[in-house]
Amino acid sequence: MATSKVSIKLLVDRNKQKVLFAEASKDVIDFLFNLLCLPMGTVVGLLQNKDMVGCLPNLYKSIESLNEAYMQPNASKDVVLKPEAVIAVSEFRLSLTDDMSTAKKVYMCGNSYSGNKHPYVSYDPRAICPKCMEFMSYEVQPVDPPGVKRQASSGGGGGYVKGLITYMVMDDLVVNPMSTISSITLLNKFNIRDVGVLEEIDVTFGMEEALKLLKASLQSKSVLTDTFLENQPTFHGMCYECSMLCLVGVYQEFFTILTLIKEMFLSTLLLKIN
Repeated sequence: MATSKVSIKLLVDRNKQKVLFAEASKDVIDFLFNLLCLPMGTVVGLLQNKDMVGCLPNLYKSIESLNEAYMQPNASKDVVLKPEAVIAVSEFRLSLTDDMSTAKKVYMCGNSYSGNKHPYVSYDPRAICPKCMEFMSYEVQPVDPPGVKRQASSGGGGGYVKGLITYMVMDDLVVNPMSTISSITLLNKFNIRDVGVLEEIDVTFGMEEALKLLKASLQSKSVLTDTFLENQPTFHGMCYECSMLCLVGVYQEFFTILTLIKEMFLSTLLLKIN
């Protein structure tokens, strides 16, 4: 992670033990959008020890254990196991790829670096310049277009989205700008008649939660619920508190019936004695 943790507010239906939506900042939205930029090798590397389904973890481990002698001289296992990110992690406050990948670096040969016109660049410092046959090992600094600043900031300087508004993230990761009208519309959509069943929960979002979310996003349509309410005890789809209240009600009803039966039995017995 590029930072420790950020805060997210969840709106939870406690009866169904389900997250309806989350209020999230720019940092969280940038993180979610950047999930689509993660190379497959990075995703498998992050989740291989998290009970990832399918066979890709086996393929990943096979490449890890493959002897370098079987690799081509100009090939590296890290190209597959730790592929380079599309955008530098410094663009975001939240990132899963701090130590697994870096943004692409560009290299040129020494002659080009010293002013000669050798119009070649490479992403690999082991490449050979076709013109002078020297290693292209001199790193070149990329230049951004005018007005663009690279920085990890909640104010809107880096990342993907602007940071002056709050965003709404649905349980299935549909993202929209937050508004009062959209919130009311969603309550109608979920058929919420009693707002008393709703609860606002503030949760923290760090590395552990990010990995859970990444895993859930690959195998679930209720990502936020699976990520943040996974360890909440439930009983037949109800929250723990509601289920306990139901059980207490059942027991009270049961003992009420027993009392009535006992009274009827005693009344019948007294009638027979008299």
